[in-house]
Amino acid sequence: MKIVIAPDSYKGSLSATEASKAIERGVRKALPDAETVLVPAADGGEGTMDSLIAATNGRKVEVTVKGPLLEDVQAAYAILGDQKTCVIEMASASGLCLVDPAELNPLITTSYGTGELIQKALNDGCRKFILAIGGSATNDGGVGMLQALGMKVFDEEGKTLGYGGAELSRISNINTEEFDSRIADSEFLIASDVQNPLVGPDGASRVFGPQKGATPDMVEMLDKALSSWADLVEIKTGIHLHDKTGAGAAGGIGGAFQAFFRAETKRGIDIVMEYTKLGEKLSGADCVFTGEGQIDYQTASGKTPMGVAQEAKKHGIPVFVLAGSIGTGIEVLYDHGITSVHSLVNAPMPLKEAMERGAELLEVSAEQVMRAFLAAIKNRG
Repeated sequence: MKIVIAPDSYKGSLSATEASKAIERGVRKALPDAETVLVPAADGGEGTMDSLIAATNGRKVEVTVKGPLLEDVQAAYAILGDQKTCVIEMASASGLCLVDPAELNPLITTSYGTGELIQKALNDGCRKFILAIGGSATNDGGVGMLQALGMKVFDEEGKTLGYGGAELSRISNINTEEFDSRIADSEFLIASDVQNPLVGPDGASRVFGPQKGATPDMVEMLDKALSSWADLVEIKTGIHLHDKTGAGAAGGIGGAFQAFFRAETKRGIDIVMEYTKLGEKLSGADCVFTGEGQIDYQTASGKTPMGVAQEAKKHGIPVFVLAGSIGTGIEVLYDHGITSVHSLVNAPMPLKEAMERGAELLEVSAEQVMRAFLAAIKNRG
């Protein structure tokens, strides 16, 4: 019996690779001679780089860049097996995970480090980029990234401006003469399922600003600042970012890619499935295991379990989801190829304990689901 195992990471507990191995152990307890195919997955957020490294026999390059508060941080990018394609997780340089919650302030956090990662990869000869932009701590419209790549931004007096979301309202002019010319010769694939426009009720500041530390007053300030920036971009490039789909992704960095790069956007899970060749690996499979830390109605919006299930549905393969926790609205998932959803927590316990025991709980859950599946097949036969 062929079993495909394609989970995302269980944030704060297990990487996708660790989760895959735990599920495999559980499956083999129920069916020792199972043919297991492990496909550690991701949806454009944390773990995307590792998933693509594993799929292509790539390598990780560790570097020092500026973090969201312009402090030195250790970050990394991947060079895939073709030696030409670079994968960057924005969170590695400009992520929420790098800032103490008490210090979160999108008025001053910057995407500068993400630009540094791009520049270092350009120096390594990469001309094709995959940018996973989830988990950012910034709301600066991607201007910090542009500054790192050589763009100059000035106020109305011609003075060079600093970094962060608050500075956007002061930008009166830009100079692209020193903007890295290699950008024009490069292709950028943005891994994102965010459809939000740059500004307005559904824009970057109002929807995502609060989780990055923005107070209600900051949200208003940031939205106006992004609108002012978009006005200038339209004057300089003719591109209207204000209500452009996806421009609001990652604090507006989506708009920066749309205006100044040769870029296209694609669901992160679709990119990962393409590189991991999940569709091919599903051929002849009897069932699929997937999962991640939280399963709820939002899972339907391009999360890994949904992407895996949609692909498996094409092959008529049942899909079992193993969830750290189950939220509301999971009923919508059953129309998209998910057979059943199972919680890892098998007894009352604190969250900390559940996360520490993640591998054990995942293994036990996988074994129980596999045994139930085998019994169902036997009874049906």
